[in-house]
Amino acid sequence: MTSAVFHYLGPAFAVLLFARIDVLGVAWLRCASAALVFALWRRPWRVWARSSGRRRRLLLALGVVLGLMNSSFYLALERLPLGTVGAIEFLGPVLLAALGLRTARNACALFIAVGGVWLLTDVHLAAEPLGLAFAFGNCALFVLYVVLGHRLAADGGASGIDRLGAAMLVAMAVVAPVGIGDAAEALTSPVLLVSAFGVGICSSVIPYVCDQLAMARLPRATFALMLSLLPATAVAVGFAVLAQTPTWLELAGVALVVAGVAIHQERSAVPPPSQGSQPSPP
Repeated sequence: MTSAVFHYLGPAFAVLLFARIDVLGVAWLRCASAALVFALWRRPWRVWARSSGRRRRLLLALGVVLGLMNSSFYLALERLPLGTVGAIEFLGPVLLAALGLRTARNACALFIAVGGVWLLTDVHLAAEPLGLAFAFGNCALFVLYVVLGHRLAADGGASGIDRLGAAMLVAMAVVAPVGIGDAAEALTSPVLLVSAFGVGICSSVIPYVCDQLAMARLPRATFALMLSLLPATAVAVGFAVLAQTPTWLELAGVALVVAGVAIHQERSAVPPPSQGSQPSPP
């Protein structure tokens, strides 16, 4: 829930940046400000120094995914409505949740949550092929983020945050060739720099840290379904911060998403089959 709330506070800071800086410049500033926070907080280069070759490849992969995912999200948002980009983005988590289902109860939970997301995102595919390409690319990268993020969190939340910091440094380097030039204006403006740090902290530090702590405790399918809370919190944040009153359809969508998450049952909570059901030995 904390991740979902802060995920949508970031765009409030990004409004000022979009008015002055091109899209890829904003993407680089988001990664760079988050990387600086992790560098001062977690000293992620120590994780890199003591990591095995396999772990380093995982860090590099996640860093590349984070950089490309943030860039493709902004590039899609430049060409398509937020509802369309959001709807396409959640196709990935829905697929992950479906792959992890093993009971009729969880299938029902997924069906209800998808219905809520559908109502909230007001799905409509605009005639913008390049924008759709970026949106579907962002969807695929979001799936990779969930998969790689779970591997990163396998050893526990705190160590996962250290490795997340190292991956964010990689993301900053990945976006730098295409974004640092567009971001140059912000480097000489205190107001723009403060806004950039607001975007980085709200969009890439607090949510990703919370994701790591959640991934260390939740099965991947459960976490993927919980991501359907994001559109619901978008409506709540829009109402509280931007005075955007939700429609009855949006309120119905929120109710469906909350119901779907409440109904979902983790795999560990499913009772094992009775011993009496096993065939007796001959």
